[in-house]
Amino acid sequence: MSYAAYKMMHWPTGIDYCAAGFITHSPAEAAAFSSLPPTISGPEVDVDSSAARAPQRVGPTPNLVVVAANVLEVYAVRTDAVMGAQDGGTSSLAAVLDGISGARLELVCYYRLHGNIESMAVLSDGTENTRDSIALAFKDAKVACLEFDDSINGLRTSSMHCFEGPDWLHLKRGRESFAFGPVIKADPQGRCGAALFYGLQMIILKAAQVGQSFVGEDEPTRMLSSAAVRIDSSYVIDLRHLEMNHIKDFTFVHGYIEPVLVILHEQEPTWAGRISSKNQTCMISAFSISMSLKQHPMIWSSAKLPHDAYQLLAVPPPISGILVICANSIHYHSQSTSCSLALNSFSSQPDGSPETLKTSFHVELDAAKATWLSHDIVMFSSKNGEILLLTVVYDGRSVQRLDLMKSKASILSSGATTLGSSFFFLGSHLADSLLVQFSFGVPTSVLPDLADESADIEGDPPFAKRLKRIPSDVLQDVNSVEELSFHSNSVPNSLDSAQKISFVVRDALINVGPLKDFAYGLRTNSDPNAAGIAKQSNYELVCCSGHGKNGTLSALQQSIRPDLITEVELPSCTGIWTVYYKSSRGIITEDNEYHAYLIISLESRTMTGDDLGEVTETVDYNVQASTIAAGNLFGRRRVIQVYAKGARVLDGSFMTQELNFTMHGSESSLTSEPLAAASASIADPYVLLKMVDGTVRLLVGDHSNCTISVNAPTVFASSSERISSCTLHHDRGPEPWLRKARTDAWLSTGIGEATDGNDGFSHDQSDIYCIICFESGKLEIFEVPSFKCVFSVEDFVSGSAILSDDLSHTKDAVIGVPDATTVSVKKEETNNIKIVELAMHRWSGQFSRPFLFGLLNDGTLLCYHAYCYDGSESNAQCAPSSPNGSSDIDNASDSRLRSLRFHRVSIDVSARDDISSFTRPRITIFNNVGGYEGLFLGGPRPTWVFVCRQRFRVHPQLCDGPIVAFTVLHNVNCCHGLIYVTSQGFLKICQLPSAYNYDNYWPVQKVPLHGTPHQVTYYAEQSLYSLIVSVPVVRPLTQVLSSMADQELGLHIESDFTVGDDLQKVYTVDEFEVRIMELEKPSGRWETRFTIPMQPFENALTVRIVTLQNTTTKENETLMAIGTAYVQGEDVAARGRVLLFSFSKTENSQNLVTEVYSKESKGAVSAVASLQGHLLIASGPKITLNKWTGSELTAVAFYDAPLHVVSLNIVKNFILFGDIHKSIYFLSWKEQGSQLSLLAKDFGSLESFATEFLIDGSTLSLVVSDSDKNLQIFYYAPKMVESWKGQKLLSRAEFHVGAHVSKLLRIQMLPTQGLVSEKTNRFALVFGTLDGGIGCIAPVDELTFRRLQSLQRKLVDAVPHVCGLNPRSFRHFKSNGKAHRPGPDNIIDFELLSHYEMLSLGEQLDIAQQIGTTRSQILSNFSDFLLSTSFL
Repeated sequence: MSYAAYKMMHWPTGIDYCAAGFITHSPAEAAAFSSLPPTISGPEVDVDSSAARAPQRVGPTPNLVVVAANVLEVYAVRTDAVMGAQDGGTSSLAAVLDGISGARLELVCYYRLHGNIESMAVLSDGTENTRDSIALAFKDAKVACLEFDDSINGLRTSSMHCFEGPDWLHLKRGRESFAFGPVIKADPQGRCGAALFYGLQMIILKAAQVGQSFVGEDEPTRMLSSAAVRIDSSYVIDLRHLEMNHIKDFTFVHGYIEPVLVILHEQEPTWAGRISSKNQTCMISAFSISMSLKQHPMIWSSAKLPHDAYQLLAVPPPISGILVICANSIHYHSQSTSCSLALNSFSSQPDGSPETLKTSFHVELDAAKATWLSHDIVMFSSKNGEILLLTVVYDGRSVQRLDLMKSKASILSSGATTLGSSFFFLGSHLADSLLVQFSFGVPTSVLPDLADESADIEGDPPFAKRLKRIPSDVLQDVNSVEELSFHSNSVPNSLDSAQKISFVVRDALINVGPLKDFAYGLRTNSDPNAAGIAKQSNYELVCCSGHGKNGTLSALQQSIRPDLITEVELPSCTGIWTVYYKSSRGIITEDNEYHAYLIISLESRTMTGDDLGEVTETVDYNVQASTIAAGNLFGRRRVIQVYAKGARVLDGSFMTQELNFTMHGSESSLTSEPLAAASASIADPYVLLKMVDGTVRLLVGDHSNCTISVNAPTVFASSSERISSCTLHHDRGPEPWLRKARTDAWLSTGIGEATDGNDGFSHDQSDIYCIICFESGKLEIFEVPSFKCVFSVEDFVSGSAILSDDLSHTKDAVIGVPDATTVSVKKEETNNIKIVELAMHRWSGQFSRPFLFGLLNDGTLLCYHAYCYDGSESNAQCAPSSPNGSSDIDNASDSRLRSLRFHRVSIDVSARDDISSFTRPRITIFNNVGGYEGLFLGGPRPTWVFVCRQRFRVHPQLCDGPIVAFTVLHNVNCCHGLIYVTSQGFLKICQLPSAYNYDNYWPVQKVPLHGTPHQVTYYAEQSLYSLIVSVPVVRPLTQVLSSMADQELGLHIESDFTVGDDLQKVYTVDEFEVRIMELEKPSGRWETRFTIPMQPFENALTVRIVTLQNTTTKENETLMAIGTAYVQGEDVAARGRVLLFSFSKTENSQNLVTEVYSKESKGAVSAVASLQGHLLIASGPKITLNKWTGSELTAVAFYDAPLHVVSLNIVKNFILFGDIHKSIYFLSWKEQGSQLSLLAKDFGSLESFATEFLIDGSTLSLVVSDSDKNLQIFYYAPKMVESWKGQKLLSRAEFHVGAHVSKLLRIQMLPTQGLVSEKTNRFALVFGTLDGGIGCIAPVDELTFRRLQSLQRKLVDAVPHVCGLNPRSFRHFKSNGKAHRPGPDNIIDFELLSHYEMLSLGEQLDIAQQIGTTRSQILSNFSDFLLSTSFL
């Protein structure tokens, strides 16, 4: 293995930063939107005016911007208003607060960047009509500003600022490593931003004046939508000249004419041992920033702040000023007044200062996250997950005092942000992040006022209005919400201090980080007979994730294995459908109606079943021919069955009508030969047929007498172009979405009613569209049944990033004509590519937008998300003068969907196989399978695509091989389940495993442990997982101190201790235990089978299953080995223990495990492993090899490690260990001389995190990850000159992962069909990171490596990267200022290569040609790699 590939398989989920901002809409647009009734189109505007008024109380809600490592996501908050606010009985299902019964986050856009985001700020100028933009800071000194662009429905970079490289070297002042990365903050009025780089360099980013466009004035479309805040210019302030040397935090304050920057800095540093004599070392200084003069005079300052001050909070107007948050106290400072609040007995105050207030309870505020709920209440999320509320008591002139109250317990958060006036979001790195709705109680003196709220959001939108009052009729509902009282003990001298705040958790974003360790074990529903790739979905990763009370065991799977209910052998099946049957008598709600018939199409005939019993004899279905499609018509009152020669309409099991398809009688009335249908699409009451000759027919249903008639659209009779695929899209619901995209949307209440509104059948408004793709690659959307073209795209096949209507947007730019030679090469390859299947669907949700899918015949799935962008007003005058000037185009363009656009969404579906144009349809859309909606893609690599929060979650299904047919089934025996037929000819009725949550990159099941999990290992024989858990326990301080110190010291402690009564008498210690857990087979629940407690102050460091050879009986025994360490402070010498446990063989014995050996050792036992029947123990700085006699371990050999071993790996008789500071060592064990000898080591200094062997055929490599987020691959080559006669390990490749890799696991790769001479003995490494990401490092052969590496170099320039980040500089080895000799660049990065599939077809062919290969070759390399690494 000289070459490797890096691929992320599960992206980071631990949220580092979160912020709120009006990114996709301005506050005014949000206010207008929430005050309008939900149904804008249609006559029924005032049906339910209470429903229209309900969302108003919440006020405009901004977007949520979330950062997880290098993933940036923008969400919108969607609220569900209570429909009838008057009836109090509806609140039984969900808690109703402020007229809202539920809220959820919906994804707007997300990006994976080539760089970790170090800091984020939202630039907002607080006015009504401008949008906010996002400013991101990246390592070293880069800032990028992003704004939302309506025309592409995504973020685009508005400015980039870089202070790196030779011109800016002087800013570093000769230093190479810095304690923290760049920090960026924004002025609340949006006049400027400030970024702190290199510890002491402050960059002031000046915002452009509103109305000035940065990109040039020739952009008429920018002026239509509300403009966003832009950065205009920047300059540097060197803070050393202001006599600062250690900056802790800085922020902008409110209430000044010019921006004022307040900096918290430490004048001279102190440390814990000097606190008694030197503790008030911090100070704050306020500077007025005059950007035009580039001057910054100091306007006030305040010294003598405690040394543990770490955070500044700007108090919003009208109070303004600043809060300094310290670990043990909180201080308020403004230019005129100051006051402080002590939080516990450790807080110190300067001599001669007035007595400070103390809180009634003790709390420590270090590492707390804060956000303002209103203009005078700030919420803290403390380091142990409590929510605290601090009120700034204000009498109109000055701040009187600070009040702190305890509130609920919550998650350990990494950031908090308030979203509008009713929500806040707690982002967490250690637990699931929460969206919480809060509501203030009504003070008695204030009457609830529901005046026009939309006018009240002047000034700062986040603190829009002091307490949105709850109307009195909702108060009774609030009582069902668990309330927390917000009373303070002191006299309420202001109305605000007697309030109640209620919280309701509304939504959660899943996080599986930090992944400390994982084990690879069998699933409950695994199939012992599976082989090949299907065997992989027998396994799952069981991970240690979370921390403290948020610690969980996460079971992750990459592929879905449905739970089987029953299976039947059914050879040569080509399709299955389930249909409803609603007789005219029974009225059932549509959502929960059971399916009545199952129709199974075989190659030559059709079977139908009723409740899974076959009833073929009595039904009038055409059972002699193979069915093409079946479905319901006329509101589920009839069933239609389409077969090649005709169609039948059935009422239950009786036929009411039969049609045969013929050629059009008008052309040849004498020889009317039958014409066969190839595929069909059903949208009540129409059926669209695609015939074998590439023409279409439409079957039109008549509601009044439930019959259908054939209609050949005349539009296509004239054109000779063959149709490659077509589908119908039913745009239904209270507000059909595509109507918004019309040109005349505001003057028509919908064209649909005019055509089908005359029958007496009542239904929702709905429009039906027909989407047709021609063999030339052109896509057109027609209205049905008039077949008027409303949207057309010239070259749909090529998969460009944005699709817009060709006719209504006359292209201003003339596209240059390419050379004739390159065109001919490309034409050949483009001509073979056709769309074989289309689908368009809009899933549930008030704000959801339709998706359009196109399946190419090479297996690529194009996926588009529709959006509205009306950029046509600016060039409307040039639309009528279209090139051919004919009048019919002018009339046609009136009702076109001119503002409809689609943007391409990336979707990781990898079925690379040639699909002929006459196969079965592959895409099946489902609306409820186990509570999820989405689509299922059949074929050789079946894939589930779930639609959660308007984003795709793609999960393959490997367990049954190719799937030929799929349908949903909902009946008594199988609730919201599914049926599929495998290519081997088995029909399986299944349900989705309900324990898993599919709204994640991989399906996940989280088991709360209420403690921190540290390490997990899998015992295969009994399918048990043993894991180390530490639970925080509160202990009396006397007990803690006496057991920690030696006995004679303990006496002195006792006598001192009685004096200070105000010392707190408790202390929290972590108590360790080893739990043995099992996944119960039928229920799928995790049960703890046995617990092994550790002694007090004993930390379990490692647990492993080892196989030892018993030297007395000469048999192999499988034991569980535990290594521990006693943590007793720095005065006591370190000790540890080795424990060995054996598993009981019988089922019903009392003890699952019994201890067979225990021994103390000098030094902490940090790693254990079994080496050829011997036990290898790393205790302290020594590695010993022991043999097992059945009752004793006796040392055989030893090796002295440098400092402390963090990981041990073994292959055959080779040992690899990583040291905490001294990189990796490579040893071998020789049986005859019984000695451990050093083969080679890495001479660099490296703080190892995880190590493992990488095996590629017969070559062995050594992989290590380090504390600077890098990964290195070494090899042992004693014959090479540079290896110093074999003493030194040589570098084979190095790579910057961008996250701490905490665990590497070696898994054998699957052979692919690609290369015949494939090495069988090939292993990849699956790694987990502390951000919650999972990826793999896998060996690749040289030919593939060279091809993909040259493609990777092309893609660095060929793709526009978000924020303008350079992927090559991101992946360079980061040595953080240490000396490092660069190694070879032998890793390819699939994170960058994945952009290739998102390019348009022309660009893909171009790039492939430039590097001397073909597109299909590159794509087959991609899919081979994906197949060989689908481990789970």
